[in-house]
Amino acid sequence: MTDISTERLRRWRLILGGGAADGICTRGTGASNGVAGELSLGAADLAIDKALSALYDSDRQGGLGGSSPKVARWLGDIRSYFPTSVVQVLQQDALERLNLRQMLLEPEMLEAVEPDVHLVSNLLSLSNVMPGKTKETARIVVRRVVDDLLRKLENPTRQAILGSLNRATRHRRPRHHEIDWHRTIRANLKHYQPDYRTIIPETRIGYGRKRSALRDIILCVDQSGSMATSVVYAGIFSAVLASLPAVQTRLVVFDTAVVDLTEMLQDPVEVLFGTQLGGGTDINQALAYCQSLIRQPQETILVLISDLYEGGNQSELRKRISALVVSGVQLITLLALNDEGAPCYDHDNAHFVGSLGIPAFACTPDLFPDLMAAAINRQDLQQWAAAQEIAIAR
Repeated sequence: MTDISTERLRRWRLILGGGAADGICTRGTGASNGVAGELSLGAADLAIDKALSALYDSDRQGGLGGSSPKVARWLGDIRSYFPTSVVQVLQQDALERLNLRQMLLEPEMLEAVEPDVHLVSNLLSLSNVMPGKTKETARIVVRRVVDDLLRKLENPTRQAILGSLNRATRHRRPRHHEIDWHRTIRANLKHYQPDYRTIIPETRIGYGRKRSALRDIILCVDQSGSMATSVVYAGIFSAVLASLPAVQTRLVVFDTAVVDLTEMLQDPVEVLFGTQLGGGTDINQALAYCQSLIRQPQETILVLISDLYEGGNQSELRKRISALVVSGVQLITLLALNDEGAPCYDHDNAHFVGSLGIPAFACTPDLFPDLMAAAINRQDLQQWAAAQEIAIAR
């Protein structure tokens, strides 16, 4: 067999696992011309095969068992065999297939884990039952993920928001005390009148209203279990937005209770540990609280991040959403803020907000800064979503 055929057989052998696949690979595994090919795994491949079997053949072989040292060794093994992106997939599969949540309560295992957003959401859901020693280790793990995400997301967010604020605050119908005379003169040089030795300012450019914050942004985040990764990203974006003096940012999380985490925004790790994943959902109550915070409706952007399943008063919820829109608040509805797309969501409520001109869709973290920039510039968000090829809920 050629080297290419051998490598193909090797990969299929690792995919199919042991048992009938051991030692021989048939036409189904890619042997050329339908001829079976002999294949013996080397020591390194046998170690990889053992690590994969512990996870994916666990129903037949007992898997990783209940031993924390055994799990920690397995975590160390897969980190040495596979790239980080694959390790994160294997870890997530292990959590779901082998029910390893209890193991996350042990600091020795946490130290061996490759951290990612899904691991953070699992740790947050367990934070109330963690022993003190484990919680300190969990904070270190969460800090690593948060710092990594901040490095990726902070600069794009700052650039998008500040750029849009600069454009939004220069408008063409300023009051006299708001006129930017230097820009106005340059824009009207073609209207210079030699006889009067002056310029006729047909176009006036203004700075916009002088306020300590040019926009008020409220993120209202559903912390039910299905929204776990959205909570993580929302907490990080809130912390970045709060660091920008040109906007005033508030973060409100809710289930059947409402918690205002705005005072914690200087430390996104504290924000995340201030959340409580799981529980019911009362969107109406959360929006009522957000409504009480609004002082300048025309200058307020309210981002509701929720799957729209209402456990409270649905008719009151719809009345409140309508009232917010009528008052001039710019309402954005995100069914998810993550890389996986929209989870299950309430189609009736999504259709209702859509009927008010508020498209409901899922947004990935890399597009969120541009979404906020579009909102600040009061762009049509339905057109924005279409331009990004984002599916809008119907």
